[in-house]
Amino acid sequence: MRNVLAGLRRLFHAVLLGLVGAGIVHIVVLLMVPEFSERDAWSRLSMASDLYRMNRLDAEAGGAPVVKSVDPLFYATACRFDLQEGMVRIKAPGNVPFWSASVYDRNGHNVYSFNDHTATGGKLDAVVLTPAQMIDVRKDLPEDLQGAVFVEAPIDEGIFVIRSFVPDDSWKPIVSRFLDQSSCELQDF
Repeated sequence: MRNVLAGLRRLFHAVLLGLVGAGIVHIVVLLMVPEFSERDAWSRLSMASDLYRMNRLDAEAGGAPVVKSVDPLFYATACRFDLQEGMVRIKAPGNVPFWSASVYDRNGHNVYSFNDHTATGGKLDAVVLTPAQMIDVRKDLPEDLQGAVFVEAPIDEGIFVIRSFVPDDSWKPIVSRFLDQSSCELQDF
C-alpha cells in the first residue's frame, strides 16, 4: 500500500511540475509574439519604403538585406501593393540569365509564380489585379498590355518579388541594373 501511495505522489508531483512548466513556457511564448510578429516580410518592407516602391532584398544593394536568408546566387527586389487602390504593373527592362517573379499575400503565402520562360519574349511585364478588376480590363484591353502577364489575385494587399540569377561576378552589374530599373506602379485603366 505504501508503494502505491508513494507512486501516486510521484505521479502527482510529475504532473504538477509538468503543468507549471507548460504554464511558464506558454507565458514566455505569449510575451515573445509581438517581437516576432513585427519581423515579417510585410513589416520589414513597410519600414524600408512606401507602397509601390521597389526595395532590394539582397545585401549587394549596399547594406543589410531587408529580408534575411536570400540565396547568394540570386539578387532580389520586392514591392508592396494594395489592390484596393487599383491594379499594379511591374516591369523590368533588359535581359538577364534567368528571372522569376512571385506574388505573395500580406501574410507571406505564395499566390502566383512565373519566370522568364513563361513571359512574352522573356521580358518582365506583369499586371496584378483582383478578379473584379480583370473583368473590367477584359472589356477593353489596352494595347500596351497585350504582352503582359496577368495575375488575378484574390487579395487586397500583397508583395511582388523579382529574383534574378547571378551566374558569376561578371553578371553582378547587369543583374543589379535589371533589378534597380524595375518598376512597380499603380495603374488606372
